[in-house]
Amino acid sequence: MPALPRLLLRLLRRGLWALPALLALVFVAAVLAWALADEAAERERERQTLIADALSAATPLRAQLALERAALRNLAATLRERPDALLGAQPEVEAGLQGLWTGITWLDGDNRVKEQLPLRPRRNEGLSLHLQQPLPQGSLVLRYSPAQLLKQALPWWLARRYDVQIIDGNEQVIAALTHAPVRMEADTRPSYRVALDDSAPDASLELILREPSPAGLRPLVGVLIAGFIPLSMAASWGLRRQMQRVQRAEARWRAEAAWRAAVENSALVGLRARDASGRLLSVNRTFCELVGFSEAELVGRAPPMPYWPPDAIQEVMQRSERSLAGQAPREGYEARWRHRSGRELDVLVFESPLVDAAGQQIGWLGTILDITERKRLAEREARQVEAQAQAARLTMLGEVASTLAHELNQPLTAIASYNAGVLNSLQRLGVADAPVLGALQRLGEQAAQAGRVVQRIRQFLTRHEPQLEPCALNPVLESALALLVKEFQRRGIEVDVQLDAALPAIQADAVLIEQVAINLLRNAADALREQPGARQVRLSSRSAGGFVIVDVCDNGPGLAGRAPEALFAPFYSTKPEGMGMGLAICRSIIEAHHGVLDAGTATLGGARFSFSLPCP
Repeated sequence: MPALPRLLLRLLRRGLWALPALLALVFVAAVLAWALADEAAERERERQTLIADALSAATPLRAQLALERAALRNLAATLRERPDALLGAQPEVEAGLQGLWTGITWLDGDNRVKEQLPLRPRRNEGLSLHLQQPLPQGSLVLRYSPAQLLKQALPWWLARRYDVQIIDGNEQVIAALTHAPVRMEADTRPSYRVALDDSAPDASLELILREPSPAGLRPLVGVLIAGFIPLSMAASWGLRRQMQRVQRAEARWRAEAAWRAAVENSALVGLRARDASGRLLSVNRTFCELVGFSEAELVGRAPPMPYWPPDAIQEVMQRSERSLAGQAPREGYEARWRHRSGRELDVLVFESPLVDAAGQQIGWLGTILDITERKRLAEREARQVEAQAQAARLTMLGEVASTLAHELNQPLTAIASYNAGVLNSLQRLGVADAPVLGALQRLGEQAAQAGRVVQRIRQFLTRHEPQLEPCALNPVLESALALLVKEFQRRGIEVDVQLDAALPAIQADAVLIEQVAINLLRNAADALREQPGARQVRLSSRSAGGFVIVDVCDNGPGLAGRAPEALFAPFYSTKPEGMGMGLAICRSIIEAHHGVLDAGTATLGGARFSFSLPCP
């Protein structure tokens, strides 16, 4: 750098302390300019206010004179109709003389006095103005007191602020509301005139401001300016020394702040500082990466925070208020937040008091740990344990069911054999009782059907494929309903059957499909156990899209928000005495037929359970 610029820079740095003094001089000059401008503006405001007050003061005077002219016209109209009437007998005259009128004169066509009231002038009447109204033969001349007009028509506050006068064309005061009703030639106070009325073209209303703003700068401004300059120079010198100390303290603070920021940003946990109202004071880099928002977007934000889940704002707000009140647990608490991308995360929050240099608590310091992966692994492990336990229960259930099927098969075979023996004996004895024979025959059929059911379930539980054969679905559904019709009648349930007569035949195991239909119909009846009023169940079949579809609907309480996957899960039951295996077995049977079991809301208002089977 050349020597001359370096020297100028050094001199400039050394003289920086005098800059406040120079600025003070500039400020004084600005204050003087402002004072002069303010004085001019004040005088202009006084002038505008004076004009506005003069115009507003003339309005009630003109209004009062208009009333007097109207009264004079009414009097003239009365005298035109009754030329022999007397002025003293007229109510307008009596009211006027009690008000502003000082006298009224009736002149004939030769301008001679025909009648005059009052007969003699009043004492201390003063100067007066007049109004004139022509008559067919003469005229009426009304004299009124301008002083009384001022007292009667003007508001009281106007006379306190202004000297109010009525001036004639010769600059003479006719009437005044003032302490000095004499117009002075050297009066320099602000004033304004307004024409009084068309009836008195030479008379004007004049307002004179009693206490105008003083001319010249206010003494207080001068004193303040005179004392401001030396004080500013002393303050500049003191400021120079103080700034040196501040610069040294700032250097130390910068070093400490950089060290603290390095520690916070290197931490592997999220840190946030909040004041007593919950407003964020600071956050570290890990916290910003945790929620997906930058430091500039978070610092200064008040609750609700952008990383709170939108569907749980009220709950998170209440928990935040408890934490700000010092009720957060020492061992921390779990919370669910939402990343800026929409991904939900689970965090563990620890709150501790935030204390300033004076030892006063100014807020709370939060330490946040991301436990999303930890919880996911824990939930996964819990699901695996539950799946293993459920698989064990299913295996045990299969073994028990297989054993029961094996054990039940022998009694059912014996029942069928005994029934056949009884029928043969009765036939040899020649018994022809039709009801008894029919009952024994149906007993044998049901025993055989029970045997087939037990055999198919045993085969199904031992992983054998269903015995698929051509099957008409409607007779299977009617058979299932026939087994439950007595139970439906006992419970007072009305059954609506809507079976499609043109339903195509399918390949299915009729025994297993019948068991599915029986289970769904019985579940619908159980759902109506507490249903008041009419109880309805609808069984319908239809074909659509290469499938035959069976719907079992009711008007009960419905699914109550439960998902189909939860209803079809093993060991899940909504009935106190249920084992939770009915729908699970039904789903297995339908899926073994390459079909689908579904649940939803019925048009009757309750639940709808449907299964669909493919057409061949």
